[in-house]
Amino acid sequence: MPHVAVAAPSTLAADAAADVARRGGNAIDAAVGAALVSMISEPGICALGGSGFVAIGMAGERPFVLDGNAAMPGLGLPPSEFGHRSRIVEMAYGGGVTTTIGHESVAVPGGLAALGTAIEDFGTHPWSEVVAPAVCVAESGFPLSAAAAEYLTHSHDVVFGWDPVSHKAVHRQDGSVKRQGDHVNIDGLFESLREIARDGAGTFYKGDLAGRIVEDSESNGGLITARDLREYAPVARPCVSTKIGAWTVFANPPPSVGGPVLLAMLELAASGGGISDAVVHAQSVAMRYRSERLDTAEDLTAETRRMIGALGDGTIESWIGSPSTIHVSAADSLGNTCAITMSSGYGSGVIPAGTGIWMNNSLGEEELNRRGFHAAKPGERLPSNMAPTIVRHGERSTIAIGSPGADRITTALQQTILGFAIAGLSLQDAIDAPRRHVEFVPSGMRLAHEPGAGAAGFEARPYEALDMYFGGVTSAGWDVDDGLSAAADPRRTGGIVVTTD
Repeated sequence: MPHVAVAAPSTLAADAAADVARRGGNAIDAAVGAALVSMISEPGICALGGSGFVAIGMAGERPFVLDGNAAMPGLGLPPSEFGHRSRIVEMAYGGGVTTTIGHESVAVPGGLAALGTAIEDFGTHPWSEVVAPAVCVAESGFPLSAAAAEYLTHSHDVVFGWDPVSHKAVHRQDGSVKRQGDHVNIDGLFESLREIARDGAGTFYKGDLAGRIVEDSESNGGLITARDLREYAPVARPCVSTKIGAWTVFANPPPSVGGPVLLAMLELAASGGGISDAVVHAQSVAMRYRSERLDTAEDLTAETRRMIGALGDGTIESWIGSPSTIHVSAADSLGNTCAITMSSGYGSGVIPAGTGIWMNNSLGEEELNRRGFHAAKPGERLPSNMAPTIVRHGERSTIAIGSPGADRITTALQQTILGFAIAGLSLQDAIDAPRRHVEFVPSGMRLAHEPGAGAAGFEARPYEALDMYFGGVTSAGWDVDDGLSAAADPRRTGGIVVTTD
């Protein structure tokens, strides 16, 4: 039985991973178990009705990603059904957000499909036992996490207050929003998790649970059809990669933008020696390229590959003119690694009747739909910032790493990986180091930064302390000499575990 190291968004999720590992699970089993618990116990941060990516690095094999990202719904629907946008809300979260919620904002969720495939093809544990910790949490309820409590202060009414079941789950009896540590129990969630554990992830797409999701969507102006769910399948894609010093970084490939933008930032910063000015310059180049080319590209895969080619020939600089996410990292003593990032956007507030499952609002995230509302073709995967990553030093050492944080995902990972692979910091010290993030504002570029991470030549937006705005990196690794390790970000309450028995 392999030993396992896991870094997760909460101690609740880390404990779930440990439980799975001690029953004989490998890194993939443990990571999926932790991800499932996180997806039900972080209201507003993620949900079972969300989507994401599973990066898998089996020992001795090239890493790849299971693409379980959100897809545009509406297969078989007439054109007249698209474009209706009735629930537009504004929040102060993250400096100000405008987003679309409600049934018309819900994309086809792919998270459960990717997690189920990961266990079926690469796990060593039965699916029902991997889901078991999540079933227990759903039955007993859970304490509200700090990250979820912070987001709900902004979203509890406008996003999660209009649906009665949703409202009940996140509010106290006196009508006030629940606070960190308050008990949360969602009507119907236990029964849905028990069904998923018994019948497999496929029940979300082809079984009784799928039927309830489709019926709710059709009755309330949503676009999800039975065909959308039935035809959805995760896609295995080889990672894109680059060399940083003695390490090779394997990142989420197109059509995701997160992985390629991360590689751009790493290559440009490493070529400048990895110093602070080089880090900021790399961010400004890659983020501007994304803003001007990737976010509005008709063929996102082709444009992303063009960016990767520009990195190789040194011409990228000549082209310059969700917020709510969870990440789990795991490694085992056999050298296997798994990095899982999942998101449900800002949340739609939708809970299909009787399911207890919150659905995403991926169609309503303006930053991921720059071509317009409902502009994607049915079945098309949406763009994503998510960048679960695997970093290797030959056959001697490997880490799984990732972060939540919308467009701060790539900048958080850039600085952490450079600190680890170039500066020689430990994983924990690299995660703890102060961060910077280039923002685009009407006046031009602005540098948001934590104490000690400023840079000359930029309008500054300083923070007084380390802040969750700059991501919440988690990482787990295995080294032939040092064994297993795990590290979690102090910016967000996380949990780590290394099994030894």
